[in-house]
Amino acid sequence: MTPPELAYQSIKYFFENETTLPTPKDLDNFYNQKAACFVTLHLKSGDLRGCIGTLEPQQTNLAEEIINNALSSAFDDPRFGPLQEKELENINISVDVLSTPESVNSPTELNPKKYGVIVSSKKRHGVLLPDIEDVNTVEEQLSIAAKKGGIDLKKDEYKLEAFTVERFEK
Repeated sequence: MTPPELAYQSIKYFFENETTLPTPKDLDNFYNQKAACFVTLHLKSGDLRGCIGTLEPQQTNLAEEIINNALSSAFDDPRFGPLQEKELENINISVDVLSTPESVNSPTELNPKKYGVIVSSKKRHGVLLPDIEDVNTVEEQLSIAAKKGGIDLKKDEYKLEAFTVERFEK
């Protein structure tokens, strides 16, 4: 089972049973690692429908991380209302498994096609995954991430971290 299939099954299971999918026992060892991930839902038209993730592992293993983030993406993304069951067949799902974020000394070290970015200031942070359509420059990437975190890049002191992802798409 691919990561997007596991995410899809967790959402479908929730609609059918109103509870979280138990972790399948027949998953390969890839799912036994502890890793942070993001689950992104797009309508087949390409419009974003939900995206929630973790920057550090919160669950026992990657399988549980995917299951929980899929449900959060479907039902808890504050930018959208909860996913309706009838929408399930009209979404594409991607799962991004994150590397451990590393400090960045300068924006010149970034590449928006290769690295995701975390912009942090005090207790706020904004995150943007790598290789996002229409995000072609470091400046665009930092601006979007900072805006998501409510951070003013001209006024606030901030720190940068970068990470890579292994992206799985359905």
